[in-house]
Amino acid sequence: MTSTTSAPTRRMPVPDGTIPVGIALLIAGVATYAFLRIGAIGVGGDDEFAPIVSLWFATFALAPGFFLPLEQELGRALAHRRATGDGTLPVIQKVVRLGAGLVAVVVIVILIASPLITSGYFRGDWWMLIALVGTFMAYAPAHLARGVCSGSGRFKDYAIILGSDGVVRIVLCVALAVVGVTATGAYGLAIAVSPLFAVAYVWRRGALRPIPRTDGSGVTVDDGSEASWSEVTPNLGWLLLGSVFAATLLNAGPITMSLLADDSEQAFVTTFSYGVLLARVPLFLFQAVQAALLPGLSRLAARGELVEFRAGMKRLAAVVVAVGVLGTGGAFLLGPFAIELVYKAELGGRTLAVLALASGVYMMALALAQAVIALKGHALVAVGWGIGVATFVLVTWLGSDDLFRRIEYGLFTSSVVAMIAFGIALKYKLDSGIGPDQDSLMDAATPRK
Repeated sequence: MTSTTSAPTRRMPVPDGTIPVGIALLIAGVATYAFLRIGAIGVGGDDEFAPIVSLWFATFALAPGFFLPLEQELGRALAHRRATGDGTLPVIQKVVRLGAGLVAVVVIVILIASPLITSGYFRGDWWMLIALVGTFMAYAPAHLARGVCSGSGRFKDYAIILGSDGVVRIVLCVALAVVGVTATGAYGLAIAVSPLFAVAYVWRRGALRPIPRTDGSGVTVDDGSEASWSEVTPNLGWLLLGSVFAATLLNAGPITMSLLADDSEQAFVTTFSYGVLLARVPLFLFQAVQAALLPGLSRLAARGELVEFRAGMKRLAAVVVAVGVLGTGGAFLLGPFAIELVYKAELGGRTLAVLALASGVYMMALALAQAVIALKGHALVAVGWGIGVATFVLVTWLGSDDLFRRIEYGLFTSSVVAMIAFGIALKYKLDSGIGPDQDSLMDAATPRK
C-alpha cells in the first residue's frame, strides 16, 4: 500500500559562519552611523564635515567595487583547493599579485585625474585626495584577507575583519575629538588606516596562513600545485564589472550631490548623506539576515530542487517587500524626528520616504542579482547593474531642477530598472534549467559591505 503522507520538510542547516558574519554586518552598520555623527562634532559642524562625507561615499564606491570580486574569487579558489586536498599558497600569491596590479592601475588613474577630483569633488582639499588613495590601498589587503579567511573556513576571523574596521574608525575618531583635532585631513586618514588593524590582528592569530598540501597520512608534502590564471579568474571580469556598477549605484546619491552642490550648498551634502544612511537601515538589517538565507537557497538550487528554490525566493521577496514598506512608512512618519535626534539635521519626510523606497527597491535588486549569480548568470548581473547606472545618469541629467529631487528620482528609477532586469534574468535562468555549481554559489553568498 502506497503511503500518501508527505515526507517531513527538512530544515536547511545554518551554514558555517552565518552567525558571526551576520553580527559583523550589524556592527559595521551601527559603526557607520556613529562615525559620521562623532566626526561631524569633531570637525566643528556639517559644513566642515562635507569633504569627509564625500570621501566616505567615494571610498565605498571604489573599494568594494574593485576588491569584492577579488575576495570572491580568492575564497572560491581556496575552498576548491581545500576540497581536493591541494595546498593554497600558490593561489594566494597569484591573487595578491593581481590585487597589487589593480591597486596600481586605479591609483595611477586617481593621481592623473587628481586636479579635477580635488577641485570638483573635494572642493580643493588635497588631504581628502591623499586619504582617498590611502583608503583604497588599505582596503585591498582587507578584502584579500577576507578572501583567505572565507576560503579557508575561518569564519570567525572573517567576521572580525568585516566588523572591526568600523569600531577602530570610531575609536580613532573619538581620540582625535578628545585631543581637540579639528582638521578634516586627520579624520580622513582615520578612515584610511582603520581596515589595517584587523588585518594585522588576524595575521598575528595565524588566520592568514596558507593551508599546505598533505599526503594521505596527513603529512605535509608541499605548498600546493602551481596556480594558473584560469583557476583564479574564471568569472573575474564580469564580477568586477558588476561589482563596480553595483557599488556606484549604491553610493551614487551622495557622490552626485557632492559634484552638483555649489560652495553655498555644502551643508546639503552632509544632510543628504545622513538621509541616505538613515534610509539604508533596512538594507543593513536585511544583509545580515540574507547572510543566513542565501546559502540555503543556493544549496537548494545546487541539488536541482528548483521548485523549492522558487518557493524560497518568493519568501525572500516577501520579506524584502515587507521590510521595504515598513522602512518607507517609517522614514516618512519618523524619519524627520530620527535624523534630528541622531544628526541634528533637518530633512523632510517626503525626501526620506523616497530615499527609503529607493533603498528598498535596491534591496530587492540585490537579492535577485545574487540569485542570478548562484545560477551562473554573472554576465547578466553585470549588464543589469550597468543598465541601472546608465538610468541614474540619464534621469539625474534630465530630471527636476531641484537638487534633491533630481537625485531622488534617479536613485529610485535606476533601482527599479535594475530590479526588473534581474527579475527577467532570474526567470530566464530558472526556465532554462541551468543549474549552479559550487563556484557560482560562493560568488553569490559573499556579503556586500
